[in-house]
Amino acid sequence: MKKLTLAVVASLAVLGTTACKQQPAAQNDNPAAAPVQAPNGDWSKLVSQTTEGGMLMGNPQAKVKVVEFGSLTCPHCAEFAEKDQPKLINNYVKTGNVSFEFRNFVRDPLDITMSLITRCAGATPQFFTLTDGMYADQKSFFDRIQAVPEAQLTALQSMTPAQQFAKMAEYAGVQEWAAQRGLPSAKTSQCLANQAEIDRIVQMNSDASSSYDIPGTPTFLVNGEVVKGQAGQDTWQGVEAAIKAAQ
Repeated sequence: MKKLTLAVVASLAVLGTTACKQQPAAQNDNPAAAPVQAPNGDWSKLVSQTTEGGMLMGNPQAKVKVVEFGSLTCPHCAEFAEKDQPKLINNYVKTGNVSFEFRNFVRDPLDITMSLITRCAGATPQFFTLTDGMYADQKSFFDRIQAVPEAQLTALQSMTPAQQFAKMAEYAGVQEWAAQRGLPSAKTSQCLANQAEIDRIVQMNSDASSSYDIPGTPTFLVNGEVVKGQAGQDTWQGVEAAIKAAQ
């Protein structure tokens, strides 16, 4: 596993810009597949962890598998989560014909800190609830971190990863935020210090970069192929076209 080597101050100085993009897309009008009955009545409530480390919502045996490489400090990812992810879930994942896997693709120490908090919920619907909530409140976390004196951020680089992420969580207020949403601070403190999970997150970045062309976040796979679009069209149009083509 790779050890963490992300720089603190430099990465925080460009929060919301680096490696964060919106993809253009193509369209497709293939008819939707017939729904598959969920064992619990709602495929979106079934969450499992994949061997790649991502969290998968929906039918693990779905014919069409959508994977998002997303960063919790990426504004375009936040925009997709707010505007387009509900379409993916309601129109496709709930049918049982499409699964949706989120793989963290971290860009900076704050991103890893936030990812450790959301992943602390494990393979449960709460993971996606917390991830969506992090996106919704993304700017408030940015504002709190950017208000921290530079000297304090620089001092993080001399700490161990566990110490670094605990301090980052304190500065951003993410543990208190998670506690208000049902994830106790005692539990998130353990998750922030979990070196195996830190290594897993960093390894997911390495695996994604070595296996796929990841030009930025969010990047999507549909049945193992990177979704590439056309100029002038947005991310969701490309993802939906790829889903329809694969059905």
